[in-house]
Amino acid sequence: MYSRNEATQLKQEFWTTFGRYMQPVLSAEGAKINWINYKTGISHVSFKMDVNQQTATISIIISHRDKVVRELYYEQFTTLKRLFQNALHEEWIWEKQSDEDGREVSKIYTTLVQVNVFKNEDWPSIISFLKPRIVALDEFWSEARYAFEALQ
Repeated sequence: MYSRNEATQLKQEFWTTFGRYMQPVLSAEGAKINWINYKTGISHVSFKMDVNQQTATISIIISHRDKVVRELYYEQFTTLKRLFQNALHEEWIWEKQSDEDGREVSKIYTTLVQVNVFKNEDWPSIISFLKPRIVALDEFWSEARYAFEALQ
């Protein structure tokens, strides 16, 4: 068991390592990008990567407080599902309503199980899971984001 400070430090080391690994990777548009804190440019739509003692998850979070607006964003994603699947080459879980840190959101995600961020030997598997997916999300988003600009 790790203390809160130790756990925080280990996670920070992982994200620093991941960030260094991703640093030379350019966006779909050929620009430098902060992969860990990916900015979609659309309010209430974010790409999130999370790691813990059991899983690694990458997700799209739609967090608008207004349920009607949130559902409108979610429906826009569903209309782009074919483009999404062509970019990601796999099925993700689509949840119109989900609870994220005590708030209602819509979520599209995939998870790698049986990995532990506190085990350095799992880091290559976690990085191999996250890297191609965040890069593919960026590729998808480089085309899809324009469909969301009208919704803002």
